[in-house]
Amino acid sequence: MSGTPEGPVHPEPAETHAAEPALTERHLARRAAELRDYRAAFRVSQLAMAVVDETGVVVVANDSLGALLGAEPSALREQAAADLVDLASDGRTWHAYREVLGGRRSRFRCTRRLKQADGRSLWAEVTVAPVPGSRRVLLSIADISDRRELQARLRHLQMHDPVTRLPNRSLFFERLSCALEGAAQDAAASTGPAGPPDESHESYESYGYGRTGRIGLCYLDVDGFKAVNDTLGHRVGDRLLAAVATRLTECADSDGYTRNGGHLVARLGGDEFAILVEDSTGTEQLADLARSVLDALQRPFDLGGQRVSVSASIGVVERAGRGTTATALMQAADTTLYWAKADGKARWTLFDPERNAHRMTRQSLSSTLRPAVERGEFALEYQPLVDLTDGAVRGVEALVRWNHPQFGSLAPNRFIGIAEEDGSIVELGRWVLHTACRQARQWQKDHPRERPIFVSVNVAVRQVWDSDLVADVAGILAETGLAPHLLQLELTESAVMGSNGRPLQALQALSDMGVRIAIDDFGTGYSNLAYLSRLPVSVLKLDGSFVRGFQDEEHPNPADELIVEALVHLAHRLGLTVTAECVETAGQASRLRRIGCDTGQGWLYSRAVAPDRIAELIGTEPLPV
Repeated sequence: MSGTPEGPVHPEPAETHAAEPALTERHLARRAAELRDYRAAFRVSQLAMAVVDETGVVVVANDSLGALLGAEPSALREQAAADLVDLASDGRTWHAYREVLGGRRSRFRCTRRLKQADGRSLWAEVTVAPVPGSRRVLLSIADISDRRELQARLRHLQMHDPVTRLPNRSLFFERLSCALEGAAQDAAASTGPAGPPDESHESYESYGYGRTGRIGLCYLDVDGFKAVNDTLGHRVGDRLLAAVATRLTECADSDGYTRNGGHLVARLGGDEFAILVEDSTGTEQLADLARSVLDALQRPFDLGGQRVSVSASIGVVERAGRGTTATALMQAADTTLYWAKADGKARWTLFDPERNAHRMTRQSLSSTLRPAVERGEFALEYQPLVDLTDGAVRGVEALVRWNHPQFGSLAPNRFIGIAEEDGSIVELGRWVLHTACRQARQWQKDHPRERPIFVSVNVAVRQVWDSDLVADVAGILAETGLAPHLLQLELTESAVMGSNGRPLQALQALSDMGVRIAIDDFGTGYSNLAYLSRLPVSVLKLDGSFVRGFQDEEHPNPADELIVEALVHLAHRLGLTVTAECVETAGQASRLRRIGCDTGQGWLYSRAVAPDRIAELIGTEPLPV
């Protein structure tokens, strides 16, 4: 009996050869079925598609693409796909498309606006991706018009004011930035090395020539809007804003030719509006526009039975777009609008670089004034007050100087007004008072045999209101050892004449202490002579404008002399002494002495000088009178 062979049993070769053809046929059949399904899906897909070869030519297109482009799918074969969907219109898109065709990029997507066969246009999202296992690519086009329309609607809501329907602040600054970029490019093109082409050339406008490269802005707010809101309510206030917007738009649209068909009118917030003028022709165009806006807004508004009258303040800026920024332009416009309101409202004001430079300097001084007192940047100079009868120096006026590290030596008129506004005059005034009293006492110590001179110090009304001036003076006199009668405090006529309450009480207390009170610049303010008799005043300082009238010695003005003589006579009858300011010639001094003035002050005797120069004058020969 024979046994089975040892080891595993292997199939016969004939059986293996019989199985291979069966497996291949099933695989091919499955692949064929898949291809039929893909082709069917390709043909019936709602998505417009085309297969494109490596050269960019359409191999086959589906019905949806034919319907989209208004052509039979078979007619699209052998056409360049880039031409069908506008892929060559810009270099960036064309480069990305060629990268996919060459197998150097996996896919790319872009958005195009396509024109349909019936003339309508649609927004399409074009996608190009490689076909697996092939050198061909699949081009697909999705209609995204609805999405774009929704995005446009949302953007409009986001970029427009709901009350006036005008562009809002965001859209305004977006447009302003674009306008400045365009203006800068136009300016660069117009100054290129080749010079502008002939104006008759068809590309003249495309090169940027014929444009001005300038930009203008009218920045305004509505005078009296808050009162309308507060008295008539926000609903009427909103109607007023909408009506203002309508009139502004009409003014902008009627302002002649503009490249974009009209100036941009925007509501920046509250009752603030702006009119942006691209390619402005100069300040005259902006001035005319501002005038038309003022005229339009000054006409009464009829708001549902409510008759409302308002006006506007307008800041006008016009400049070259090249070299400026949106921030700089708006800062200039905001500053100019402030000037218009400060000058009385219901007006337009043109940006003035010199005035702005002064404002910037003033702002810089304001921000550094308080620390400057602590840093010791201030110093005092003294101008003699001379007896007109014998030429002796009777006193000095202390004048503060600011040795500014950036602007040099500054006279009081450059910073005292700022100090009064921000309140730093209290600290500065206390320093001036202490320094002047200490110096006067030092002169007295250095010249014990000479008649002591008094020191006159200017005092601002805010020093009386914001500090205890009486206590400050008393403390400083006690600390320095200066006798009260050797201190004179000067206040301007406008500050003293209307004094009542606390200021008047302070002046009376100082006078009772023995301090001399002088009215500075007398004759230029209220000149309430009846009130003068009730004030604790001992000195009148005549304003220099009266004394300057004495300069023409050959043809003197009799009216000036008559006025000064009357004021001197009145002051003497009231027991007051009189000091004449701005004495510059011997002739002036002679006439003032003849009239009866007691002391004189001016360049005839000396300018304001350092303390050591005053020390040299004490006890020397009298000054010429």
